[in-house]
Amino acid sequence: MAWNAMPGSATPTAGRPARAPALLCALLLLGACGSGGAPAPAPGAAATTTSAAPTSAPPGPDDRVDDVLAGLDRRAQVAQLFVAGVPLDDLAAGDALAQQGVGGLFMAGRSQAPAGELAATAARWQALSPGPGLWVAVDQEGGAVQSLQGPGFDRLPPATAQGALPQAELAALAEGMGASLSAAGINLDLAPVADVVPAGTAAGNEPIGAYDRQYGSTPHAVAAAVATIVDGLSRAGVTATLKHFPGLGAVRQNTDTSTGVTDSVTGADDPQVTLFGELARSPADPFVMVSSATYPRIDPAAQAAFSPVVIGDLLRERLRFDGVVISDDLGNARAVLDLPPGERAVRFLAAGGTLVLTVDPALVPEMIDAVLARESTDPQFAATVDDAVRTALLAKDGAGLLQG
Repeated sequence: MAWNAMPGSATPTAGRPARAPALLCALLLLGACGSGGAPAPAPGAAATTTSAAPTSAPPGPDDRVDDVLAGLDRRAQVAQLFVAGVPLDDLAAGDALAQQGVGGLFMAGRSQAPAGELAATAARWQALSPGPGLWVAVDQEGGAVQSLQGPGFDRLPPATAQGALPQAELAALAEGMGASLSAAGINLDLAPVADVVPAGTAAGNEPIGAYDRQYGSTPHAVAAAVATIVDGLSRAGVTATLKHFPGLGAVRQNTDTSTGVTDSVTGADDPQVTLFGELARSPADPFVMVSSATYPRIDPAAQAAFSPVVIGDLLRERLRFDGVVISDDLGNARAVLDLPPGERAVRFLAAGGTLVLTVDPALVPEMIDAVLARESTDPQFAATVDDAVRTALLAKDGAGLLQG
């Protein structure tokens, strides 16, 4: 998230293509495919008739998604598009949310709880979920933004210091961070920050630079460090999140605490934008978080989170990202409060988003109601929601969460 933080404070899509293994025609059809057909019997040999049990391809991701969808009513399908906040000082509140079948839960705030205690909570949530397994998310960057700080978690330096580490040391840090999160039952980190804050401007960049959340001051430096973090998390079974597309490195105000946050510099061809596309196509399949700022040089008509130009045209089409697009906070962030909660969810999904993040979990029913109401009168929007649900579930399949 853009992060309203003083240190220590709480705080047109398409489904992803199936990745089933390729099948060998000669093995499946016993050599009968292609122009050769089956071998003819030898001259004078008696013709024989053989029968073989039919073979079929093993279930692939799309098949598994279809099976899950068949067991969910429409409301339950739409609920998979929501990640709801649970305060780290009241994690028991997540039990009821897990039972409602949301797509994920976000541990929000700060905690000194040990990893084992958090793992027990996450396991309980997973057991309570009536559908696919949950995304259990946290903000674990380092420095001022490290939600989990208790036993089992190393104190992480800020991103500026991480980016200055030799490659081997940064890789070890990333793997250690992933291992500690995985041990705590966390499978989604809302990190790392991929925003580029130009040299000499950090102090005036309230959401990122002021808290040393950037990995460097050039796209090249940021891309190298962020790729290492994404890979390290992935090796531990934790999905990373690249934030905050198309970049918060050139803004001055924080979308968590201000309205009208605008980046009048960044355009669609900006290197900061390009690096998001390069990082997002990683084999580690990270998510991409979209900011709630406005980018007049890309789309002057809408905030990025509600912009079909930013999400659909730029991120999905031009940068060829077909994975999960998650919003920045659409619950408590000041930048979005002028819109009714349901309209926030509808606009984000209509723009091409996948997962709605709301730190305020009380808004989830209203948001789901709004999505269902809109799709009941708008077939095109309903098809867009279908695509988002499939994209969300394909990501869960890749993370081993479809079995619940």
